[in-house]
Amino acid sequence: MNFLAHAYLSGTDPEIMTGNFIGDFVKGNKFGGFSEKIQQGIRLHREIDFYTDHHPVVLKSKKRLQSKYRHYAAVIVDMFYDHLFASTWSQWHADSLRKFTLDLYVILDNRSEELPDKFNYMLTYMKKTNWLLNYSKIEGIHAALTGMAGRTKFNSQMETASTELELQYAEFTEEFQLFFPDIISFTSTFDFVNKHKTP
Repeated sequence: MNFLAHAYLSGTDPEIMTGNFIGDFVKGNKFGGFSEKIQQGIRLHREIDFYTDHHPVVLKSKKRLQSKYRHYAAVIVDMFYDHLFASTWSQWHADSLRKFTLDLYVILDNRSEELPDKFNYMLTYMKKTNWLLNYSKIEGIHAALTGMAGRTKFNSQMETASTELELQYAEFTEEFQLFFPDIISFTSTFDFVNKHKTP
């Protein structure tokens, strides 16, 4: 899963959400300087990634992309799923996606001094055009994937991947709708994850 889903799957605790959101920016066990709840959020991020990477439905989505995108298929599917999540947001949350994302940015800004410099640098650009809100549009996913392609060492071809989403939209939608209730159930087994309001 990508940023938006990680934030949602954190529940309602701001520190858990912060830890989950910054998970990719904290390597190994170098998170002793964070509060206990932020550390729980970082661990939750890793649990979500492991569960997602081994889920049979997600593996099915990746398989359709692997011949062209190879190991970047996993990253692309994460982005596709965040798009499908954002585009069906009202199915999962009582608040609007715009409100959720703006509230999230406030939470992260309030803790900026505690967070990794690389994360804060990225957050500046994320807020500027509200990446998370724009995930709901294919154009937003295309822009995000193109940006990621420019930062990879190899020719990932991720800048072309949104075409695959358009061509196979029904298939990816069906797979996302099968997978997402499972990941919600999985994260609800952690007693520190307080559930969101649902519609």
